[in-house]
Amino acid sequence: MSTRIAFLKGHGTENDFVIVPDPENALDLPPAAVAALCDRRAGLGGDGLLHVVRSAAHPEARGMAAEAEWFMDYRNGDGSVAEMCGNGVRVFARYLQHAGHVTEGDLAVATRGGVKTVHIAKNGDVTVGMGRALLPEGDVQVSVGERDWPARNVNMGNPHAVAFVADLAHAGDLYAPPSHAPAGAYPDGVNVEFVVDRGPRHVAMRVHERGSGETRSCGTGACAVAVATARRDGLDPAATGTPATYTVDVPGGTLVITERPDGEIEMTGPAVIVAEGEFDSAWLEGVLT
Repeated sequence: MSTRIAFLKGHGTENDFVIVPDPENALDLPPAAVAALCDRRAGLGGDGLLHVVRSAAHPEARGMAAEAEWFMDYRNGDGSVAEMCGNGVRVFARYLQHAGHVTEGDLAVATRGGVKTVHIAKNGDVTVGMGRALLPEGDVQVSVGERDWPARNVNMGNPHAVAFVADLAHAGDLYAPPSHAPAGAYPDGVNVEFVVDRGPRHVAMRVHERGSGETRSCGTGACAVAVATARRDGLDPAATGTPATYTVDVPGGTLVITERPDGEIEMTGPAVIVAEGEFDSAWLEGVLT
């Protein structure tokens, strides 16, 4: 017997997600099911899927339940599991507000990248504490076609390679993952950001997200770009004692990233719920057979 399963669609700077509320973790969502739901032609369409579960009900989040009631079980558009998604956290928080689980103000969200602090502002923007950036040692290079660039290795709970380029068009179509070297630098794949300057403390970027291809925005990527740009500009808030704030334009909008002297990175931007409905479990079962 088929059942009706609730879903919503939302986006943060046009990084869009299928949202599946499942407080008690009762749904089986294998990678193939997630990929089918995220398919833009045969499914609901999204860069990824936000599986909304109470932390106490999910084996990966029970240890965080005392700090955060809700766990963002995030999946990439191809069904693979990801540690974190900055735009996803903002949309996740907006869903919790939309559903009446939280109100404006502060809350905590459990993720595979740890517990994230979130603030929902009255003007609609959502600020997420993204944690600290790690800057692994070693040279990294990324390539597209005949072009290659040195890149900064930045880890935001997930891996990034940030390359400064003369023209964003040089990144190509970004359908396929850009090549990187050395191969061992990113054993589980990497998100690659291409960056150009727009003005003082203002940059623009394009990104290839592992498991999703080019997306309209990437929150952890924007944070990685801000940190890499600050270091390129000779700015380290831990050394100067002064926060560094960068405006980062993405194809889907604008994010504001601040790195504080204690190393915590805050990302502020919009988050929108655009639709809600139901899909038939029989359809999904049919896709998987």
